[in-house]
Amino acid sequence: MQLEKIYEPGRFEPHWAQWWIETGMFHAVPKPGKYFSLVIPPPNVTGSLHMGHMLDHALIDMAVRWHRMSGDNTLWVPGTDHAGIATQMVVERELAKEGITRQQLGREEFVKRCWKWKEIYQKRIDDQMKRLGSSCDWERERFTFDPGLSRAVREAFVRLYEKGLIYRGEYMVNWCPRCNTAISDLETVHTTTQGHLWYIRYPYAGGTIVVATTRPETMLGDTAVAIHPEDARYASLHGRTVTLPLMDREIPVILDQLVDPKFGTGIVKVTPAHDANDFEMGKRHKLPFIKVIDESAAMTPAAGRFSGLDRFEARKQVVAELRQLGLIEKIEPYTLSLAVCDRCKTPVEPLVSTQWFVKMKPLAKPAIDAVDDGRIQFIPANWTTTYHHWMDNIRDWCVSRQLWWGHRIPAWYCDDCHQLTVSREDPTHCSHCQSGSIRQETDVLDTWFSSGLWPFSTLGWPDDTEDLRAFYPTTLLVTGFDILFFWVARMIFLGLEMTGEVPFRQVHLHGLVRDPEGQKMSKTKGNVIDPLTVNEQYGTDAVRLSLVQGAASGMDISFTPDRMDASRAFANKIWNAARFIFMKMEAAGVEPRIPSSPALACLEDRWIHNRLQNAIATMNSSLEQHRYHEAADAIYHFIWDDFCDWYIELKKLRMRDGSGYDDNWRDLLFVFEHALRLLHPIMPFITEELWQRLRNADSPLSIALTNYPSADLSRLDPSADSSMATLQAIITAARTLRAELVPGNVSALPATLYTHGASSQVVTAAREAIERLGNVKLTLEQGSTPHLGGAVRSTPEFDLVLHLPAADTNALRTRLEKEIEQLHKAATNSERQLSNDEFVRKAPEQIVTNIRAKLADYKAQLAKSRATLEALGQ
Repeated sequence: MQLEKIYEPGRFEPHWAQWWIETGMFHAVPKPGKYFSLVIPPPNVTGSLHMGHMLDHALIDMAVRWHRMSGDNTLWVPGTDHAGIATQMVVERELAKEGITRQQLGREEFVKRCWKWKEIYQKRIDDQMKRLGSSCDWERERFTFDPGLSRAVREAFVRLYEKGLIYRGEYMVNWCPRCNTAISDLETVHTTTQGHLWYIRYPYAGGTIVVATTRPETMLGDTAVAIHPEDARYASLHGRTVTLPLMDREIPVILDQLVDPKFGTGIVKVTPAHDANDFEMGKRHKLPFIKVIDESAAMTPAAGRFSGLDRFEARKQVVAELRQLGLIEKIEPYTLSLAVCDRCKTPVEPLVSTQWFVKMKPLAKPAIDAVDDGRIQFIPANWTTTYHHWMDNIRDWCVSRQLWWGHRIPAWYCDDCHQLTVSREDPTHCSHCQSGSIRQETDVLDTWFSSGLWPFSTLGWPDDTEDLRAFYPTTLLVTGFDILFFWVARMIFLGLEMTGEVPFRQVHLHGLVRDPEGQKMSKTKGNVIDPLTVNEQYGTDAVRLSLVQGAASGMDISFTPDRMDASRAFANKIWNAARFIFMKMEAAGVEPRIPSSPALACLEDRWIHNRLQNAIATMNSSLEQHRYHEAADAIYHFIWDDFCDWYIELKKLRMRDGSGYDDNWRDLLFVFEHALRLLHPIMPFITEELWQRLRNADSPLSIALTNYPSADLSRLDPSADSSMATLQAIITAARTLRAELVPGNVSALPATLYTHGASSQVVTAAREAIERLGNVKLTLEQGSTPHLGGAVRSTPEFDLVLHLPAADTNALRTRLEKEIEQLHKAATNSERQLSNDEFVRKAPEQIVTNIRAKLADYKAQLAKSRATLEALGQ
């Protein structure tokens, strides 16, 4: 029964983490009845887990353990994502250390390297998750490149293609020159940066027009200039042509409603191959598309003498030549939105490219309806508006990526008839002309395509499996708000399209974990924290508690050492309370046991049971509503404030060595065991360690398999709560008076307690508790308080007079009078400074702020000293 004196979570946490897995207790078996299922947001196999993952897993595991203990058939599917662009980037970095490129290695060997990387980091992620206590069904672990999931990807692609929802075409895409692939709108980040607006003269017969642009290097690919049809300033230009500077070719002046007359001069250059808006304008007016920047962000031969230059170097030289020719009218500073790749932060280049697209409008409507009619609920609900805005304005999804690591698009080109074959299986010949001269598309699918199938592909889709029938749709998704559109929305429309069902019923979107300064954690900033390092320092339970307590709906979490210290102190408090209980059990000869019901023999037992029922009700209600932070706060305050600070202290007065098992033990162990079960979903390790010390022979194997407490509101006892509040107030008053008047004095001081009304009964029954816990020798009286010498604390229920020796009283009165005089002088001086308008106006803001803070402090200290002096009486 004995516990080590020092709380050392590293001693027992790894043991329970491994034991839970070895026993297979988290394996779910398909069966009729109520179920709770959830899939993990699959971490990328690019490296280790970070604190954002730990928050995810702490919240998910809290929900999973609660549902399992509540009797639901519970499944949590673990797994990882192949993460196309991200993994290819890190593997290429590793190759660079060897002095080779993926092109030198070749596709087949490069993919082998990626698989090798995956094996290393998937194991690392799995080990981290197990160490965090994630109660997954490890027998169902999945990877987005597993054979079954790869088959699901092909099936989904072919179905969409056969329905005309996937097409191949030449369109404007976001191109990352560093990753060397097209990326979706969601994979670009728009940052505000300071740039310039160049005003360039374009000559025409009879004069020049001035065009404003933020990208002069793209003018080499201009095929028109445009004005708004209703802009009267340029009516004379209608139907004319101008000469494109540096390229000396004639381009038309076109009229288009898209032109903003207020931008620059109201005349804009049109470069259809390098701007999304110009692309649409070019199609409307049937303009040529001249590509002057290639996929590596270098100028193409179409750029003439600038060919081969980097795009930014070309900009410098273009501007220099224009200036030399006298064609730069002026240059203005200009704040612009710069699109960069979310992965590598390289400025994105809009390029016209032949890619594969998913038609989104037909898929978006059912996904919108599923949220509107309540089949899917967002938590917090305000994310519904954000979801609507994006889905209502959705554009077709570019799903092809020019990568080697990913699901190859299942399309084959025929070299003879030039037709396309899209197939679930690898074909041996063209489906149109039967030629054997076919070659597969080299592009791979966007990572989010395969992860969009995750809730059902992990359960065996497209086959009609037992798992799919038993656990789909999944019940809940817990993830960060930052991937609402990357992942959540795509799972919704793909789930509805492929299965006819929503992929989940509820979506809980939590905030981000930030550093103490509120910055988002990133490797480039150097503020990333390794969860295992923090867990080793504070204990996994403490870190979990800290994250959950900070995870208020819609709020980001500031990860600070103070928060960690507080959580570890809480774990230490539980450990010390348990250590006391177990030591006393041995001394009393009480065997380990879990009582089936309380005795409720004393006031403190009735009170703690009342508090327990309230905590149980709050915990279950909060967990049901996904208010995980409120559940954590409820059990935190019950254990620390009620159980440890008061209940155990009162029980110490009743326990006697060798007394055996009696009603006092029955009540104490009943409440303690219930508290462990309430806390288990949040802090699984310490609760398992302590619960196992109480476990009966006929108890479940683990606390994780016990029943979660449910509130019995018929057992609430408000009168016990009221009586206990009186007792607590008396003891607190005695302690406060002692601390204020005679700090450091450990002897019991005489005190007179005058009670009023019903409090008399409480005091008479709890006299010993007041004397022992308040450290006073008590005289009990009823009625009003006579003016006796001593310090007084009064409430409507009682008056407590603490009697001090005359010498102590006189010395204390003298000290307080001197303190009051000094504080009054200091406060007056501060008030005089702040009432001087000229001083306040001229002094630095920080100095004025400091003076105001000091004044508030002086006033608070003054009020306290005056109250203490008044309490001493005459």
